[in-house]
Amino acid sequence: MKAIVQRVTTAKITVGEEVINSIGRGLCVLVGITHTDTDKDVDYLSRKLLALRLFEDQNGKRWQKSVKDENLEILCISQFTLYHRLKGNKPDFHMAMQGEQAQILYRNFLKRLANEYDDQKIKDGVFGAYMQVHIQNDGPVTVELESPQFEQTAKSHCDSARKNMLMKKTLKNKNWNIC
Repeated sequence: MKAIVQRVTTAKITVGEEVINSIGRGLCVLVGITHTDTDKDVDYLSRKLLALRLFEDQNGKRWQKSVKDENLEILCISQFTLYHRLKGNKPDFHMAMQGEQAQILYRNFLKRLANEYDDQKIKDGVFGAYMQVHIQNDGPVTVELESPQFEQTAKSHCDSARKNMLMKKTLKNKNWNIC
């Protein structure tokens, strides 16, 4: 599970001409869900998001306060395109979780935020809809959060590929053709 978190002075979501939701100062969060995500990822990411210190304290010292500390709002937007791979110049989204399953985890994420913070401060768009997101960046400050399960899975795939390449090189150097 991945989140692109932007500190904003204002943000709103529209579908067509209709404003679906808006916030004042706070965080605009793009949420991506991959096919291996579970409720453990939801718990991890919601905890991290609420504790993330992106705001100044009363003395102007940076990176001291969280959205929760400052009693600010969060606007969440489901965005499957965060889990993509490029095939040439074309994005491929097979890493993203399918719609119905993703919607369940996304709703669980919103519920978790509401339970751990304030349900009146958590806003979102329309799952799966074509939306326009209007934000006014504050800073700009943008950070990426990702649950460790996916990071570990990706690392494990890279390690396996690296081992396979080393094995092929070793065998080829010994004149053993494995292909």
